[in-house]
Amino acid sequence: MIVRRTVLSALGCLVLGACGPAGEDGSAARFPKDSTMARIRERGVLTVGIKFDLPLFGYKDPSTGWITGFDADIARMVAQDLTGSEHNIRFIETMPRNREDFLDRGVVDIVVATYSISDERRKLVDFTDPYYYSGQDVLVRNTDTDMRTVADLAGKAVCTGARSTPLERLKARLRHARLVVVDNYSECVSPLLEGRIDAISTDDSILLGLMSEHPDSLRLLGSPFGRESYGIGVRRGDSAFRGYLNGLIRRFLTDGGWDEVFRNTIGVMGVSPKTAKPTPSR
Repeated sequence: MIVRRTVLSALGCLVLGACGPAGEDGSAARFPKDSTMARIRERGVLTVGIKFDLPLFGYKDPSTGWITGFDADIARMVAQDLTGSEHNIRFIETMPRNREDFLDRGVVDIVVATYSISDERRKLVDFTDPYYYSGQDVLVRNTDTDMRTVADLAGKAVCTGARSTPLERLKARLRHARLVVVDNYSECVSPLLEGRIDAISTDDSILLGLMSEHPDSLRLLGSPFGRESYGIGVRRGDSAFRGYLNGLIRRFLTDGGWDEVFRNTIGVMGVSPKTAKPTPSR
């Protein structure tokens, strides 16, 4: 996949003239001297905030330490373009409670962590254009056949994430449900399997990852409500970096890279990319 992506990137440079003159080290010398892009290139490593507990998006294999998933491959695409290698990357576990702080303090260069764009978050960080669309859905036990739509969660115990847009949506729609709020969605799985809660509700992309670990025990209702737009988070006010990343996202959406990563991650669950793939911005 990386060889194919590198070739496509080189072709894009030739056709679009986007990569500028090569420097002495063979890298493209196209970034302003004091830009975030130039600093990352000089450092030689891209630092990325990502989740470690979400299969198919951001998951750390406990035996190898390797980070896999759609978000991980998005981040590697950025590292490839900035440093010349997808391996010049350092992943840092990032959760809802520290995403904005990590960006503000420079602990990470970007956050790629199923990070939904919202007006409230825009007060603290900047976002790129969307690279993925997700709808909120519900995960239940296979044996709970009476659960069909979100309305069936009235009076039930429902697990969701702290400081999340799905939590706010559930508060508005399910006034009589008992909401169990956690920092990491993986914390919801054992209580659901053991019958201590009745459902998990968040982005369908996240739920698909959780379900992939227990396909014989859990099922997705398949009745999404609301929509989440995932963007790459950057430090507030860094418009040059955001603009550069938007260009990469446009290329990723049009050169086949997005489709390839989808097939290798979310696509293994047999779902269609039709509603998940954004239209490239102009």
